[in-house]
Amino acid sequence: KTLILGVLFAGWYACNIVFNICNKQVLGAYPFPLTSTLWQFAAGVAFTALLQMTGIHRINKDALTMESLRAIAPLAIVHTLGNVLTNVSLGKVAVSFTHTIKAMEPFFSVLLSSLFLGDVPSAAVIATLVPIVGGVAAASVTEASFNWPGFLAAMGSNVTFQSRNVLSKKLIGGDGCSQACPAIPMDNIDLFSIITIMSLALTLPAAVVLEGVRFTPGAIAAYAASAGAAFSPAVIFQKAMIAGACFHMYQQISYMILARVSPVTHSVGNCVKRVVVISFSVLFFKNAVSPVNAVGTAAALGGVYAYTRVKRAERDAAAA
Repeated sequence: KTLILGVLFAGWYACNIVFNICNKQVLGAYPFPLTSTLWQFAAGVAFTALLQMTGIHRINKDALTMESLRAIAPLAIVHTLGNVLTNVSLGKVAVSFTHTIKAMEPFFSVLLSSLFLGDVPSAAVIATLVPIVGGVAAASVTEASFNWPGFLAAMGSNVTFQSRNVLSKKLIGGDGCSQACPAIPMDNIDLFSIITIMSLALTLPAAVVLEGVRFTPGAIAAYAASAGAAFSPAVIFQKAMIAGACFHMYQQISYMILARVSPVTHSVGNCVKRVVVISFSVLFFKNAVSPVNAVGTAAALGGVYAYTRVKRAERDAAAA
């Protein structure tokens, strides 16, 4: 079990690194975040179909009711928005900066849980948010690639992803739709698969209306040339497909890990994953990092780790 868990964590980190690097390269040469997100959801749906056809994992047909789909629809909407905004940010600023901003997820989790679930944060939890907010602020001020669209898009993705988590707590219980539709069994893979299919359906018309049909060799070559990218249309297509596959795989593996460990352990692993992605992206893209930027990023990530430890201690105390 330990070996399997280690392989899953390694796969989670590796897929995330490859996704961020390939996705950044694609967005640099082909600046259409909605279309790029569409490819990624399409890859996820293809993977879901493969699991279904091979019998490795079949979606429980009893879960495909109007009641359950209505409960899941809000999750799919915010999931779609979160991924689109993340791609907008990755196209505008450095990968390392996007992930530094996304370290503010605990802040928005506390804020939204307080507003909509009535959860009152303890003084210890609030204290852990100080280095997170301060670190992101310091990193933002000294970030060489800083621009407002990229910054605001990353912040928007924080709000949408944490809204998704709050909606999950209100609508989806631990065993699936236990609060919204308690008679329907649904595991995490079923839930993620349905969300992915819905997200593809939402993104397709939005991409066509807002960005047009630009996925042709001539169009890709023209945009790549204007961006100064040294990739041919075939290479850009390959990188887009790799990014799409890794996009689905790292989220799928994340659910598999969550099924095997506690939420707090998963949160710590997610914090470490962010450190690994930031480090690899800085080395790969040779981003300039000032001392203040590095300290700010470290403070924010340290605050995230402290937040997970405090939350774990509070849960243990409540269970005692």
